[in-house]
Amino acid sequence: MVAQQTPTYVIVPGLRGHVEDHWQTILAGQLQNSVIVPQVEGDPIQLDARLALLESVVAAQEAPVILVAHSAGVPTTVFWAAQTKLPVAGALLATPPDLTQEMHAPHPTLEQLSDAGWGPVPMDTLPRPSIVVSSTNDPLASAETVAEYAQSWGSTLVEGGEVGHLNPASGYGPWPRAVELLAQLQTLIGMDATVQTKDA
Repeated sequence: MVAQQTPTYVIVPGLRGHVEDHWQTILAGQLQNSVIVPQVEGDPIQLDARLALLESVVAAQEAPVILVAHSAGVPTTVFWAAQTKLPVAGALLATPPDLTQEMHAPHPTLEQLSDAGWGPVPMDTLPRPSIVVSSTNDPLASAETVAEYAQSWGSTLVEGGEVGHLNPASGYGPWPRAVELLAQLQTLIGMDATVQTKDA
């Protein structure tokens, strides 16, 4: 059963992919069992390519999978959840962007996102437990929008405070709360709350 197995944490980055000083990369280095979804070859905003990579990474895992998504990795995860047949145990979804509003450069425009396959983010209830982290000063989405996402997805909403977009530009870097939230998520899933780290 899921509760008796140690999970594999699949890290789903945003459009910039694997960034050395990003909290997701740092977290992946701390966890005993983790894998980062690789960057798309070519144009990183192509949704179909991102979904295919996530599908292949999850399919390769034997242990229960917990997804750890940030920024564009969150709608990637939600789009993927709406079409995949692969099981996951749960997901930590941090600071999703509002794909209905224009974002400042160097982020893609709404037209570019539409051309790359992005449409309205699915608002169906996610099939497994999830935690959504909001920010009170995220330039890419209001806390109210993120709260609406969490309610529609059936997720537990955690208010992260003034964390910006929770990226290196906002000072993250290390984000120790990620491990705490993974422990909370594992409790929601029915797993042991212990998050296995390399220094444990």
